[in-house]
Amino acid sequence: MCGIAGFLTQQTCTNDNLRMQALKMSDAISHRGPDGDGAWCDSNAGIALSHRRLSIVDLSPTGAQPMTSSCGKLVMVYNGEVYNAEKLKSELASNGTNFRGTSDSEVILEGFAQWGIENTVQRLIGMFAIAIWNRETKRLTLVRDRLGIKPVYWSYHRNTFLFGSELKALRQHPDCPTALDHQAISSYLRKSYINAPKTIFENIQKLQPGSILTFSINKEPSVTQYWSLHDTAIQGSLNQDKRNDAELVTELEELLTDAVKMRMIADVPLGAFLSGGIDSSTIAALMQTQSSSPIRTFSIGFEEDSYNEAPHAAAVAKHLGTDHHDLYVTSDDALDVIPKLHTMYDEPFADMSQIPTYLISKLTREHVTVALSGDGGDELFAGYERYFTAAKYHQILNQPESIRKLQASALDAISPAILNKISHCLPNNIGKLLRGKNLKKVPGLLRDGNSLSLYQSLIWHLEDTNSSLTNQVLSPDLVWEQAHQQNFTDKYSLMQYVDSQDYLPDDILTKVDRASMASSLEARVPMIDHRVVEFAWKLPERMKVRNGKGKWILRQVLSRHVPQQLIDRPKMGFGVPIDSWLRGPLKDWAETLLSEQALKETGIFNASTIRRRWSEHQNGTWNWQFHLWDVLMMQSWLTNSELR
Repeated sequence: MCGIAGFLTQQTCTNDNLRMQALKMSDAISHRGPDGDGAWCDSNAGIALSHRRLSIVDLSPTGAQPMTSSCGKLVMVYNGEVYNAEKLKSELASNGTNFRGTSDSEVILEGFAQWGIENTVQRLIGMFAIAIWNRETKRLTLVRDRLGIKPVYWSYHRNTFLFGSELKALRQHPDCPTALDHQAISSYLRKSYINAPKTIFENIQKLQPGSILTFSINKEPSVTQYWSLHDTAIQGSLNQDKRNDAELVTELEELLTDAVKMRMIADVPLGAFLSGGIDSSTIAALMQTQSSSPIRTFSIGFEEDSYNEAPHAAAVAKHLGTDHHDLYVTSDDALDVIPKLHTMYDEPFADMSQIPTYLISKLTREHVTVALSGDGGDELFAGYERYFTAAKYHQILNQPESIRKLQASALDAISPAILNKISHCLPNNIGKLLRGKNLKKVPGLLRDGNSLSLYQSLIWHLEDTNSSLTNQVLSPDLVWEQAHQQNFTDKYSLMQYVDSQDYLPDDILTKVDRASMASSLEARVPMIDHRVVEFAWKLPERMKVRNGKGKWILRQVLSRHVPQQLIDRPKMGFGVPIDSWLRGPLKDWAETLLSEQALKETGIFNASTIRRRWSEHQNGTWNWQFHLWDVLMMQSWLTNSELR
């Protein structure tokens, strides 16, 4: 795992100046590659490429970057791991290519030289962010992996094209844009993250998953897709696999076993994150079956029982016979991490599990350099509890429109405080909809009657951000707009579709990448090997959900390795008790950022609205933990970030 950065400019620069600027950019992301650095530049073309190296495969100098192809035509910097490199290497060698070392970087580069960029990318199995400079055509190409595991940021501003693994690399260049994007801020308050292609800055974008960008001087950047999750989902739903249960379970086990096996290739120590849940337990089990010695597993626990998965992880580890390590997190640990978050994520990011994810990465890095993670299972196999909540609530929307509108008017006439009390006397599936953050959304949902709007209401932190912001500028949400046009055969696929295109790359994978890289740890995610993804989208509903539980097929795979009693337990997630911490040990820190003066100084939020919600959270009349954490992460970034 590494970090990449570079630029292409029309300005006249010496090689020394180009190199100095490129190294300054890569030095800003040195945590991504502490084992070495390098730069390549050409003053005649105005191009500079830089690289930070975390040595995983081929620890020798032959794996160093930037790397030039044997023909001398291409120069590349690359972040990631390609797991089928040996197979590709054999093909290339049979056609006469001579290799200097054993790195996957060299295989990819020689593939580009022999087969072309898109043809090579289509063959790759792995995670990658790549920049390739063609010395003959004077063309720069950026590539991002299919699911968006590895990040690429880019900007074309003042006749200079910039790129890097993280925003902080781009911000080291004097031509980097600095204006905030207020559309992105509105979107962030809804979701707690900024979804691609936007970033917190105007004129800086994230390259979207499965995309190739090409750029030449005096031409606009051009972006095309070589793999589409949208197409994979649609085609899969239209061509569902008709094999029986046993055949499909075996097929998934074989695919996952191969995906795990590929990701166990390393010249450094490796292990696995283990929460004791379905996803991480499956990955750990398949790792252990392919290891002659106990694999190393790592988990994190909390003093609060409702958040503590460590005992479950320990039970699974004991059964599998792993070398297990755990870390218990306190509010003091969180306080130690919080000042680092604004630099770790470069832009406001408010998934609360960012704290334990960083802490487990830090613990894991003390023992190994590579860790396998179970991320992606919820999106692929319908594992989120909110999917089933939405399915239960959907029966309300199936009523005639006239009745729904009458119910909406009745709810509008009742005060929120009274309605919140009444909700506790109703059946649980109805009562939950009428309390907490959902309370104010129900009348609009009843009038709308749309199932996608229902799901949106369950996952968005705020739908109307106007009262929270001093300058609300709404932007279209392309994933949700696209989702409204889709028709799937089962009631879960539309929600999976939205999460796989938006939440997975821009929240989950962003969180794992930044938290692990901040500790110089490489995190690998076998569950979203694109072959597994393509298989999962062909599954009929019965293979995902049975008896009100998701991940049915994944549970069957795991049950072949772990006793049923260790599998059948409620899903806990990977959260932290921010609700109570904001009333206790984090209160003083939060009060500083949410003071009227601090809010007015940053100028983003409506101070009176935020102060009222902070007061309501403190006195217990309303739980604003998600919204307040969003505001706090934005305030922390605005107040402390050296990137501004």
